[in-house]
Amino acid sequence: MTEEKNSNNGSDLLRILREEWALIASVITTTLFLLFGSQWMADLSDPFWFSFILIWLFTVILFSAFAVVHHAESLAIILGEPLGTLVLTLSVIGVEVLMISAVMLTGEGKATIARDTMFSVVMTLLGGMTGISLLLGGMKHHEQKYNLQGAIAFLALIIPLAIIGLILPTFTTSSEGGTYSTFQGIFIAIMAAGIYMTFLAVQTRRHQEYFKDPRIKDKDFEDDVHLYEEHETRSTTYHFIFLLLYILPLVVLAKQLAVPLQYATKAFSAPPVLSGFVVGVLILTPEAISAVKAALHNQLQRSVNILLGSVLATIGLTVPAVLVIGLITDQTIVLGLEPVEAILLATLLAVSTLTFSNTRTNALLGAIHLLMFLAYIMVMFQC
Repeated sequence: MTEEKNSNNGSDLLRILREEWALIASVITTTLFLLFGSQWMADLSDPFWFSFILIWLFTVILFSAFAVVHHAESLAIILGEPLGTLVLTLSVIGVEVLMISAVMLTGEGKATIARDTMFSVVMTLLGGMTGISLLLGGMKHHEQKYNLQGAIAFLALIIPLAIIGLILPTFTTSSEGGTYSTFQGIFIAIMAAGIYMTFLAVQTRRHQEYFKDPRIKDKDFEDDVHLYEEHETRSTTYHFIFLLLYILPLVVLAKQLAVPLQYATKAFSAPPVLSGFVVGVLILTPEAISAVKAALHNQLQRSVNILLGSVLATIGLTVPAVLVIGLITDQTIVLGLEPVEAILLATLLAVSTLTFSNTRTNALLGAIHLLMFLAYIMVMFQC
């Protein structure tokens, strides 16, 4: 009996190791770069060595991000909506805040990394991924329903926070160069964090129904839901522990990734905002895939919760975090966008209010959002 039990334990351990191979790769990579990273990246002039280091770090971080989303989705299944999607959103945005903080504290010239990453996240999620979700979902299902009250609640916070966090600093006169003064920074940090905490209370307690699929009362609703049929879950403790284990090494890896990104920006005369875009892509890819998958399975409400929730959490949590880091480290934090970028952001916010002003969406609305994202990519490389 004891031998059989030991055999089962050994089989379970091997199965876990096979399933969590990305964690093993992440831990090994983190250890190696802590020991030898400074030597390996002292000279990146060799294009083959530079490409190897960049691809290695990018791949490990990307697969770790996928694993984070996998465990967060497992918790989402266990906890149900809207709390489940909230766990997914906060997990991904937690990774974003940690990565931005790590990059900010690496080397010099990181004053705009938070701004560039937040802008990239907003344009990618609200433009690109919302566009793809609505376009593909509309092409497959013609029209899709979502809870209008929930979308309005998201946008009611996203719009003022985005304008105050990313556009207003360009026009304030108490400090120069798209920055906030110390008093303004403290006020904005407290306001953004406070309003987001208030929103969480509304989402998870007082008005949960705003963020649930409006078809939930329909008799045939269950017939449309096949998104998690093949998603295997374990205990809440198991997924929570592995979620933390995947997130922790990402802080170190993000600091290491900052070095080749900074080198590439200088050596290849790449746009300065490219570093923020790369960080944003690393963070968003797994979550964005979840949103598109949900739309294809006719669960647009989940897509809306993921996409708009992530945009809101990005601004509501990242702005206070980077402002506090700037105050503690006496580092300049540039938040104000350039005029062209500000116009793009304001236009996308206006388009979003029109898109989510009705209870149904279609492929045309998705195409418009996708156009805004492509305009962002164009401006990034040729303003």
